[in-house]
Amino acid sequence: MQDRYLYISEPDYAVLHTLTRHHALSDELDRAIVVPSEKMPPDIVGLNSRVTYVDESNGVSRTIELVLPEEANMEQGKISVLAPVGTALLGLKAGQSIEWPFPNGMPRRLRVVSTLSA
Repeated sequence: MQDRYLYISEPDYAVLHTLTRHHALSDELDRAIVVPSEKMPPDIVGLNSRVTYVDESNGVSRTIELVLPEEANMEQGKISVLAPVGTALLGLKAGQSIEWPFPNGMPRRLRVVSTLSA
């Protein structure tokens, strides 16, 4: 993982902080800059954002919605913030990328193409 700050709205932080028993999400929240919702840049990946990203390891592009675990539905493209790809994308904006370890042990580089906040 690379050192970077990420911006998270106060409501998202409150909800996500309750999920910090999940180690990867906890690590991300530890370096978060928490901002009021009205000051949150609209192009930042947060809860309920629709995100198009490219997996640079294979060139595959995908559009997902980042949701809470109970709302996750793969068929609808709703990915849990606790899923490796969900946690990796949290706080990024278009043009940014991150290298993230996935469950198979291999790091993958994800690049955000576009973001639409809810």
